[in-house]
Amino acid sequence: MSRNGKSWRLTSPQKLLSLPDPSTIKDLKTELVRAGYKDVQGIDQMSKVGADVVFIAMHGPYGEDGTVQGMLDLAGVKYTGSGVAASAIGMDKLLFRKLLKSEGIPIPKFVAVEKNKDYEKIFKVLGNFPYFVKPHNQGSSVGASIVKNQEDLEKALNLAFKYSNITLVDEYILGKEITCGILGNEASIALPLVEIIPKNEFFDYDSKYTESGTQEIIPARVPKSLTKEIQRIALKVYKILGCKGFARVDFILRNNKFPVVLEINTIPGLTPMSLLPKAAKKAGFSYSELLDKIVNYAIE
Repeated sequence: MSRNGKSWRLTSPQKLLSLPDPSTIKDLKTELVRAGYKDVQGIDQMSKVGADVVFIAMHGPYGEDGTVQGMLDLAGVKYTGSGVAASAIGMDKLLFRKLLKSEGIPIPKFVAVEKNKDYEKIFKVLGNFPYFVKPHNQGSSVGASIVKNQEDLEKALNLAFKYSNITLVDEYILGKEITCGILGNEASIALPLVEIIPKNEFFDYDSKYTESGTQEIIPARVPKSLTKEIQRIALKVYKILGCKGFARVDFILRNNKFPVVLEINTIPGLTPMSLLPKAAKKAGFSYSELLDKIVNYAIE
């Protein structure tokens, strides 16, 4: 988006995963145009329109892993959200967890396995089932499964390896699923916590991108002291990675008491029904105000 009211947007070949249909981008476009910005189609228009800010609305590889961020850095164009390093680390769950572990942030017990290698270490480290299996470098819960027996494990690993050459096998933690949205750059703020009650076994792809996929409770039903602790950890994770603009940190509460960081989403869903916009609304920001804030954080 340029200061004279123009913008450009990335389309093909990157796949936009905020929803399984174009309505996500339509929602964003509608609100941004309503706020005074203009939409220009096509990456080839960048040099013509003199874009000052690009609003990145892509999830998964290329959009969320630092690739498009690096391209825009080389082009000298500002963009919404985090930079190359924070995006790359946030997308690589193995690297992300190693970093958090070094900083004393609570993470699940897990095993990283490679395809066709010895899987015995899974049982040695994690003990008995159940487990949670996911690719190390995908978003939106793509390729993720809950594993309850040996047959499930083989199926889950085969699915995860379709998306990544390294798969994470986590201990299965029973407890409330909580997410904490963050807004800002250096002076970042934690939004009200969202408690997630998925209709499926966990907060999977369908739960995230269908209207009836989850029940959300805002603010989350946890004590004030625990709320502050979760927000403190989320802000610390945000700063450790060097995130900018906005992000969302996902937690599971072990025994419903002890926060464990699962992952960070450096480009969380931004549809009106998504978790971060709902938390922002609870904090007093309308959808259009939230999008405008995200743009302004990119300009700072």
